[in-house]
Amino acid sequence: MAHSAVGVIFSNIHDENVPELSRHRTMASIPYGGRYRLIDFTLSNMVNSGITTVGIVTKNNYQSLIDHLGSGKDWDLARKDGGIILLPPYSNETDAPYTTRLEALMGITGFLTHRNEDYVVITDCDGIAHVDLQEIIHFHEERQADITMVYHEETEPVQSSYYMTLQPDETGRLKGLKINPKLKGGKYNLYVNIMVMSREFLINTIQEAVTRGLSSFGRDILAKNVDALRIYGYKFGGYYATISSLQNYYAHSMELLQKDVRDELFGARDIYTKVRDSAPSKYTEGAVVKNSLISDGCVIEGTVENCILFRGVKIGKGSVVRNSIIMQDTVIGSNVTLDCVITDKNAVVRDRRRLAGCEALPYFIAKGRML
Repeated sequence: MAHSAVGVIFSNIHDENVPELSRHRTMASIPYGGRYRLIDFTLSNMVNSGITTVGIVTKNNYQSLIDHLGSGKDWDLARKDGGIILLPPYSNETDAPYTTRLEALMGITGFLTHRNEDYVVITDCDGIAHVDLQEIIHFHEERQADITMVYHEETEPVQSSYYMTLQPDETGRLKGLKINPKLKGGKYNLYVNIMVMSREFLINTIQEAVTRGLSSFGRDILAKNVDALRIYGYKFGGYYATISSLQNYYAHSMELLQKDVRDELFGARDIYTKVRDSAPSKYTEGAVVKNSLISDGCVIEGTVENCILFRGVKIGKGSVVRNSIIMQDTVIGSNVTLDCVITDKNAVVRDRRRLAGCEALPYFIAKGRML
């Protein structure tokens, strides 16, 4: 039996981690995988788990997010009751936009109070994964937890400016929680910014935080109450990619060229996105495409190897594009050579240009720029 839950998605948290791609948009609306935005994975996880009311907390640069979401019909969230609800960035205490997650939650207390679902699922938009949220809610209820935090076992260094590591015991209950610890290598449990708690518990926690003048959800509520509250960690064992820098955006995007990664992300359940009606891609005589994801509406006259091409990309004659991510409606001229390049939308690379980066530092071309 599905448990009733309302979703809360933070669309701007972590914008500072990928400034190149979030300069003109929210973290939530960063393009990914040829035809998706980062929020598509979070929204699809909620819809596939039976969550049909989702509040999206905005802050700034969210015009592209509004354009992408529309009425929510592409996620089956165009509803009279519930659906997608854009929430304002202002806290109840001031007229200024929120500066912390706790202030943002204070600002949406009215939204939470007027809902009648049992649970709240709070997520950010920096993660790429296929997650069964109902399974996590069941875990939460079975252990009579106050808060359940989802974590993933990692070995790679963390590049984010703000992160948490969890130390659960054999039952899953947290015996420790650290914020921005200095990691010395080896395995660690990285909190993946998915949290479950009862709606009433969250409202009471927010109200208590207001009366006590607290400002940080992580430090003042979670870290200081590990012993007092029943906080559990849920281990997610599937594929999980955290987007915390341009470098790992590139690395995780390239992982989509691996069949096992694509099968895990897109095989079991659908990932929904905004539908764009466009013609199939066109491959002219002499075009060569190897090991690449090609979206619809592309015109390819050159060579494309190990690349991700978004919708409407044009590759000119004699051009060779390798190991690159070319975003929507970008035009690559004739006799161009690109290697380890990321272009934002509507970029133009003129004829006979040669541009190259490397896996650790891909060459980036900003939105609408001509080179």
